[in-house]
Amino acid sequence: MATATLTLKLPFLDLNAVKAGEFERLQALNTEVANGILGLPHEVRRKLTTKDFGHVEIGSAWMNQTIRNVNAKKKAKSFRLVPLETNNQNWTLHKVGDTYSVGFGLLRGVKKRVPLTVHQSKHGEVLERILSGEAKQGTLRLTRSKRGIWYACISVSWDVPDPPQTARFIGVDRGQNHLAVAATPEGTPRFWTFARIRQIRKHYAARRRRLQRAGRLKTVKRLEHKEARTVRHINHIISKEVVACARQHGCGIRLEDLSGIRTSKQPRGVKRNAAHNRDYWPYYDLEQKILYKAGLAGVAVEKVPPQYTSKTCCKCGAIGERQRHAFHCERCGYRGHSDHNAARNIGAWLGMACPLELHVAAGGVHGTPLSWVSETSRVRLA
Repeated sequence: MATATLTLKLPFLDLNAVKAGEFERLQALNTEVANGILGLPHEVRRKLTTKDFGHVEIGSAWMNQTIRNVNAKKKAKSFRLVPLETNNQNWTLHKVGDTYSVGFGLLRGVKKRVPLTVHQSKHGEVLERILSGEAKQGTLRLTRSKRGIWYACISVSWDVPDPPQTARFIGVDRGQNHLAVAATPEGTPRFWTFARIRQIRKHYAARRRRLQRAGRLKTVKRLEHKEARTVRHINHIISKEVVACARQHGCGIRLEDLSGIRTSKQPRGVKRNAAHNRDYWPYYDLEQKILYKAGLAGVAVEKVPPQYTSKTCCKCGAIGERQRHAFHCERCGYRGHSDHNAARNIGAWLGMACPLELHVAAGGVHGTPLSWVSETSRVRLA
């Protein structure tokens, strides 16, 4: 039995200026307290309790979580902003009619309910699970957007059944030109290109260089966050559609195990190009989004070794020739898109890197076939 965890970001409903100002004031106070804790020696920090902050008007449960968060940041020098946060035992979810609200005691001795704006089709089902006891509520965090909108970030977790076993898988090949290419067992392709992501990376890389030379480091950091948000949004779109494609065809999902790819060498010219540099490739973020969305949808996910998936012919299993996006097999004459060919190999992975007819290979070397070798023997090349 697996556990699914989500964080719902719900705006408060018609939050008036007085409450918004109170949240902002207490958040600034919380940040001041956190920076004060950060200035203490580590030995003193670890022994702090809420009794040491009885003079602070923020509730003890919220202060306790602030102490934990500061102690977890071992390398931080100072905090620009520390959101107000409390654990699962110090807030409650309520529903009156069609309106949801959260009750919490942000001030010492004062507990209030604040209504939420809930998109029924997106979040209503999850909130109903909390009210019925099917899901466990986690932490509650109060955050403010740059537009001045206050949100309640609610962490929720619940048990999901293990996905059913299946022999049908769609293979998903991840790359830097086509961020993902999927192939069904029948060979039907699906491409997710998002070619503009390379333009985005080149654009932001050039702007960061100019700003760094000018010493505008805060603006550089802001642009980095903006670029990261854009890439995460694109990965959300791709992962959602990959899982939907698998459900539509009644298949599981197979991905390449790309762990350690960051340490592989790159040509100097490629590494200097922000559009092609592998260090900027968000393959892990896409993988994690596919994993958790597939878990919620009941879709099985497997990871297979990546060796020779791009060089093997999906038709006959021989090692072919790949030139960028074109793949050609001299043995059977198959021609196709190299990423689509790799996706088909990933989906049809049987525990070996690729099939190889040994009697043909041996006959090509010595001139005569070896009759004692099985015609469809498989060897592990990886």
